[in-house]
Amino acid sequence: MNIEEIRTYCLSKPGVTESFPFDESTLVFKVIDKMFLLAGLNEVPLSINIKADPDKAIELRERYQAVEPGYHMNKKYWNTVLMDGSVRDSLVKEWIDDSYQLVTSTLPAAKRKLLQ
Repeated sequence: MNIEEIRTYCLSKPGVTESFPFDESTLVFKVIDKMFLLAGLNEVPLSINIKADPDKAIELRERYQAVEPGYHMNKKYWNTVLMDGSVRDSLVKEWIDDSYQLVTSTLPAAKRKLLQ
């Protein structure tokens, strides 16, 4: 997946916004003000940080060479995925879905209702 495909996929989800809160090269996707994906636009290959269940985060790191502990993130919950073509797009989308779900599941009920 390239950045435009990732961007389109993320923005298709309810309540998602994009911004550059840290610098002009780190694109951040949030759902109701909570980050679920960061993309390093100047990275070659492109890299994204996505949230994961702690056990699954470790499993993915062990299974896929392109998955590393989250760069500049809480490594218990975040993975960095190098978009070097070694991981199928369908898996990346699944991981993005998981990240989105993890973040939305921690939102207060009133805010979760806004996503329906």
